[in-house]
Amino acid sequence: MASTSSKVGHGLAKVLRINLDERQASKDSVTRGESTYSISTADTYVEEEPTSLDWVMDLLPSGRDMGTYARNLFPFTRWIGRYNVQWLIGDLVAGITVGAVVVPQGMAYAKLAELPVQYGLYSSFMGVLIYWFFATSKDITIGPVAVMSTIVGNIVNKVAEEHPDVPGHVVASALAIICGAIVCFIGLIRCGWIVDFIPLTAISAFMTGSALNIAVGQVPTMMGIKVKGFNTRASTYLVIINTLKYLGHTKIDAAMGLTALFLLYLIRFTCNQLAKRNPDRAKMFFFISTLRTAFVILLYTLISWLVNRHHRDDHVFQILGKVPRGFKDARVPEINTEIISYFASELPASVIVLLIEHIAISKSFGRVNNYTINPSQELVAIGVTNLLGPFLGAYPATGSFSRTAIKSKAGVRTPFAGVITAVVVLLAIYALPAVFYYIPNASLSGVIIHAVGDLITPPNTVYQFWRVSPIEVIIFFAGVLVTVFSSIENGIYTTISVSAAVLLFRVVKANGHFVGKVKVHSVIGDHLVEDKFHDNKRVSDDDRAVRDIFLPLDHNDGSNPSVHVEAPYPGVFVYRFSEGFNYPNANHYTDYLVKYIFEHTRRTNPHSWPRPGDRPWNNPGPRRGKSEDDRSHLPTLRAIVLDMSSVNNVDVTSVQNLIDVRNQLDRYTTPETVQWHFACITNRWTKRALASAGFGYPSAPTGEEYHRWKPIFSVAEIGGSASAAAAAEAESNRRLSRMHSSDEEHGHFGKVHSRTSSGHGVKSADAIEKARYKDDDFDNTNKSSGSGSNGSSPPDLSREITNSKAYSRATSKRVAVVHGLNRPFFHIDLTSALQSAIATVEHQNNLRQAENDGEGVSNDDKE
Repeated sequence: MASTSSKVGHGLAKVLRINLDERQASKDSVTRGESTYSISTADTYVEEEPTSLDWVMDLLPSGRDMGTYARNLFPFTRWIGRYNVQWLIGDLVAGITVGAVVVPQGMAYAKLAELPVQYGLYSSFMGVLIYWFFATSKDITIGPVAVMSTIVGNIVNKVAEEHPDVPGHVVASALAIICGAIVCFIGLIRCGWIVDFIPLTAISAFMTGSALNIAVGQVPTMMGIKVKGFNTRASTYLVIINTLKYLGHTKIDAAMGLTALFLLYLIRFTCNQLAKRNPDRAKMFFFISTLRTAFVILLYTLISWLVNRHHRDDHVFQILGKVPRGFKDARVPEINTEIISYFASELPASVIVLLIEHIAISKSFGRVNNYTINPSQELVAIGVTNLLGPFLGAYPATGSFSRTAIKSKAGVRTPFAGVITAVVVLLAIYALPAVFYYIPNASLSGVIIHAVGDLITPPNTVYQFWRVSPIEVIIFFAGVLVTVFSSIENGIYTTISVSAAVLLFRVVKANGHFVGKVKVHSVIGDHLVEDKFHDNKRVSDDDRAVRDIFLPLDHNDGSNPSVHVEAPYPGVFVYRFSEGFNYPNANHYTDYLVKYIFEHTRRTNPHSWPRPGDRPWNNPGPRRGKSEDDRSHLPTLRAIVLDMSSVNNVDVTSVQNLIDVRNQLDRYTTPETVQWHFACITNRWTKRALASAGFGYPSAPTGEEYHRWKPIFSVAEIGGSASAAAAAEAESNRRLSRMHSSDEEHGHFGKVHSRTSSGHGVKSADAIEKARYKDDDFDNTNKSSGSGSNGSSPPDLSREITNSKAYSRATSKRVAVVHGLNRPFFHIDLTSALQSAIATVEHQNNLRQAENDGEGVSNDDKE
């Protein structure tokens, strides 16, 4: 009895005139008994369609999913309980090393952000302290970075010009809160996969262009050039021009900046060379190289103190100045709509920078160190860091490439190393402000230039891009050039937009291929693999080295043109989708499909237009006095096989395109109809969508076309004679044999044999009787539909099954159909699809020939 919900649904469908029984006849009729191939079992497999409730249930999380989600928000709970001394030693070394680097870098990047240097220390402290609670990467180090600091500096300068009464740190803190909230929300709803839409070339272009922009902008400060009207944050090319123009204004600061930059590169080069010559001491030279930034800053701070200690008011060169001790700028961030409006236009670029820098770096080091990160959880970590950091005075922070590389090479063991780094930064905030006073600004600029130099993509990498995809190299240079001649934000938008446009173009212009069959052999050494079986007359299927493959007929996949690709069968076409089949590319696929078929086939009934006026306007025929081209040598269209191996989902537009093409080709082949076969469908919803459009079973299930269908199904092993299922079935067959012994004596099941001795048997008596009833119903359906004596009726099912070689084969294998019997035109692979299409075409040809022969005899009798 139907449930209340079903009754309500059917009643509503009746009111809205929705035909729920449209496909019921076809679904019932295609499960024909003669198609049932299942040794030792009376069951057949009918594939159930997914329902709307299934779709909803897949989206709704279960209680277990919610528990997993809550636990995944704090990944440290999975490893903190097993923390040990060996891990602690590795984390101590890595944490202290990174701390020695992050302190001078944090102050330098704060200068990029147009903020006092202590804000860089605040950002560094909060980033490394908070991250480890949410981390799925042991290597990443969150803190101020060059690109984000540059964007913040641009915003601060812009607000200072338009609203001089608004302090820069207020704007920077508000920006961090808003960006953190957006990124945290994306991570909490587990949409970290959106970062995958930004390709590697776009990231490389963004990093390279930004590095050039930052490095060029720091040259004037490093050289001591300070001229009124010289904007070091203008477009890169303008900064280069003005730097050369005002090069004569260079001051003694250049001695502190240029020598510091030279010393940084010299130490790194020397340590790398010594590590190559002395591999046993490579670790020591690595740590020396890593600490070069701290060493150079301390050295030039000492020089600055010696030079400027007697020049309290008039310094010889520019120095950092007073740095407050402790967290003097800790306060509740000020956020309102007015402040948000100051940086709203730069908000998308800021969020993108936070995303792509962190995720790209964490994924890269995860692959290098053999672990996998969770992008969504990493976004949560960035978001929480930027939400809480402003309360201590931090500005937007994200993952740093240089510090992450150092942390990885230093032997970090867990994310807890961030706490060690936080302690080092905390000591610097409280113990070293007096030392920071004498740091030369030019030396800090040299540190920035040295740090961002590693972000520039080397020429060899660009060449590898060219080898892989030349179009993406064009995108790379487009992003770099836009950054150089415009701004970092415009460079980001350019690379992402062009990359998205290229992706859409590739999807829209996806090319399908008509394929044919080629028999291939496997070769080992100087002979064919199957040659080793030449003395063995019975070779198992698993050992066969001869197989059929399908290649494009035009060899546009790069296969050897000298290999002859056979057309599948006259009038049968195999079409392979190269990508997904959705609304952007549906027309492109089907237009090529129809065009190719029209070129390689002829109309089934060439006299379907008896008069010129009956022809359509787009096919008016030959001019007056000329005959139409002879196309009699071409076959008529009989069947189409679609290879759906690259198709995961379909939509309404793509399915409607297939329906339109089917109707168009049916008119082309009238009075025949085209059979559509589908191979390699891997998605249940795709099957449901195609079946809803009338695909998957014979196109006319109650008429002549259905009567001429020759079904072929694929079967697979489900167990052996020793399996529990086989033993249970054997016992069931013995009971049925005793129960129906009297009937067997009367001859009802005289042809049903029992093979219980081998552990398996043929279909039970009840199953064969049920199948015979189905077959009788099928005969009545054909007779009532008008097939009459012109079509051959299916043979008696019990006799066919009893005499079938498949059911009488002496084997221990038990097999069952792979796909549902209710969708016989959905096939497991191209081979079975092509076999089914060809078998149906040949079966129709035989029936048509028999009908013609019968009509000929009748006419002779009449004479």
